[in-house]
Amino acid sequence: MARTLSGRDLEILKILAPEVADPLCPGSGHDFQSILPPVSNHFATSDADFLGRIERLSEEDIRYLAGLILDGTESIGCMRAEHVVLLADEIARRISMEAADSIIALYAEGTPCEERTDKE
Repeated sequence: MARTLSGRDLEILKILAPEVADPLCPGSGHDFQSILPPVSNHFATSDADFLGRIERLSEEDIRYLAGLILDGTESIGCMRAEHVVLLADEIARRISMEAADSIIALYAEGTPCEERTDKE
């Protein structure tokens, strides 16, 4: 889903990817429209690096992101599958297994990124 990142979204992006000086997607040259896909695809250098970035978030920020994912505001469709699993594991640990299962189900039901016309 295309959206403009809010101030809070940009704060979370800075926590996850402090190296971001400008919220422009290197692939498209447009502003990022989601928080997690850029971290997964452009900034995390490994699965362990992605997990370390997610672990830096407060419980409040994790809840906020989970809520955005579950209401369809935050796209996870273009994330690497292994990063979605790591995110879901962290959500299960810190919020609930139900929220984590719902996020995995949303990812599994989604259109693969390669087939989308509005890539993140």
